[in-house]
Amino acid sequence: MACEHGEMAETMTAWVVRHPGPMDTRPLQRVRRRVPEPGPGEVLVKVEVCAVCRTDLHLAEGDLPPRRPDTVPGHEVVGRVVARGIDANRWPTGTRVGVAWLHFTCGECRYCVRGSENLCPNARYTGWDVDGGYAEYTTALEDYVYELPEDRPAEQLAPLLCAGIIGYRALARAELPSGGRLGLYGFGASAHLIAQVAIVQGATVHVLTRSEHARRLARELGAASAGGAYDAPPEPLDAAILFAPVGDLVPVALRALDRGGTLAVAGIHLTDIPQMTYQGHLFYERTLRSVTANTREDGRTFLGLATRHPLQVTTTPYPFDQADQALADLAADRVNGAAVLHIAG
Repeated sequence: MACEHGEMAETMTAWVVRHPGPMDTRPLQRVRRRVPEPGPGEVLVKVEVCAVCRTDLHLAEGDLPPRRPDTVPGHEVVGRVVARGIDANRWPTGTRVGVAWLHFTCGECRYCVRGSENLCPNARYTGWDVDGGYAEYTTALEDYVYELPEDRPAEQLAPLLCAGIIGYRALARAELPSGGRLGLYGFGASAHLIAQVAIVQGATVHVLTRSEHARRLARELGAASAGGAYDAPPEPLDAAILFAPVGDLVPVALRALDRGGTLAVAGIHLTDIPQMTYQGHLFYERTLRSVTANTREDGRTFLGLATRHPLQVTTTPYPFDQADQALADLAADRVNGAAVLHIAG
């Protein structure tokens, strides 16, 4: 294949989800594929790193039904534009870009028209509907990629593209009042970033998670307290975000809310929520709400904030040939912060 700076390899290495199921069956398989050709309005990106998201794990374990056979997962991609399709003129070759979860929206439905493209029923997603970043090259629509700064390591940028962006939307959905008390249930890739954002904005943050290692990290990042996932926080919460995909924690978090508080559920997948009572969990105008994907404006706003206030991004690096191990470690809570695959040598 020719690129605008010369010839490139015709084939590449990629990981695909071949047999969704429990992680002990190793559902990822490494394959050789042709390097994809960028279509109209698309750019071809040579991948440098790709962060590992819990959504990738849900796809591999079958919690999210595959939408196409042999999908390449991964939607926190940092790389460079190496070729452009017809009518793709926005990003010159060599531009450092990020490829994120939102791949396409129709722009015509009532949700898109009102600015809620995250709810577009025709949306397509990177690493689920189209191939993602567990590969040496990937394609993306140029209007859905983000230009990234040159002065930060790729490993530090990748988790911002989903963990950061979706966490930022979840924080907005939680409607934390100025100077309020925020509870974070689960403390992985997304929560450790959003805790810092909330603290910069003046919030008091309480972390509740089963991992002692994560609790130590939370305290190092400035959390006022860090307890077990089912513990009560030391004071009533004005808002809370549930990052752990554990439905049992919904009533626990609702009970921890003060009057008028809001619980936002940040994940794309959640185990069943147990029976709750109106008086015990929702009364006094407590609110339970979900978070669905993000808009490109969410991404631009958050990445701008992260540039102005650089966040401490905690990562666990993996070589490209250990993508299956990275997912297994994520499933077993052995990852500190965000797991990141190093694709390019």
